[in-house]
Amino acid sequence: MIRYLAGLALAVMSHSVAAQDCGAEIPCDLGDRSYHVKLPDEWDGVTPMPVMLHFHGWARQGTLIVKHARISGATRTRGVLLLAPNGENKTWNFWSANTADVDFANAVLEDAAQRYPIDRDNIFISGYSYGSAMAWRYACDSGTEVRALLAVSGTLDQQENCATHPAEVRHVHGLRDTVMDFPLGRDGDTTYPVALWRQMLDCTPATDVSNYDTTAKDSFERTIWSDCENGRNVTLDVHPRGHFIPRGWFAHQLDQLLAEASS
Repeated sequence: MIRYLAGLALAVMSHSVAAQDCGAEIPCDLGDRSYHVKLPDEWDGVTPMPVMLHFHGWARQGTLIVKHARISGATRTRGVLLLAPNGENKTWNFWSANTADVDFANAVLEDAAQRYPIDRDNIFISGYSYGSAMAWRYACDSGTEVRALLAVSGTLDQQENCATHPAEVRHVHGLRDTVMDFPLGRDGDTTYPVALWRQMLDCTPATDVSNYDTTAKDSFERTIWSDCENGRNVTLDVHPRGHFIPRGWFAHQLDQLLAEASS
């Protein structure tokens, strides 16, 4: 009986500690800010994990991201740790350099690294809408080694002066987007949404244009600039629809990027 009661007390204490820990539902506090975490489904508790830090859209919070089938559904089945920071007043300050949100995102990565083993060679930065513009800002100013920028329907000004750049860029945008308008270039140039990165990475003209789909309703024209500085790639996916996260898009990008990392 004594052994049983001791075991029960230990179980209750362990559950209490676990319940106080942060994660998907309970935010991880970081000063006066916070973020949410979603672990991969079959993580062994030891192996360093690739990380995808995702900036939510306007008026959202990280609680949505860790439950989102098109975001969390892609990371948790691919061994990727999802970090979902909470923007102040449910938005982001990406309009100019030296924003405190870049420092906050760097702090989120470092705090997560104290909690979990992370693979620093595979840090993906992503976002949607305002969050996509924030992801661009982070890749532009953070100083962090970003394996790939995965951006959906939101950019910075293509004339922005960036201090840093990601190793690879993958951006998707809808031609009929009226929320974060598709940034057409001169004479209707549909490759303009990634002009900033193409210039920074000294890319030559596009080497590949193709079409692919992730579902029956989600089809893309893909343009790849693969002859860039140090063999880096810039990829633009264009679709004929509006402002949303295409189904299967994040999953498709992670499959390709993780395959590249393991080859």
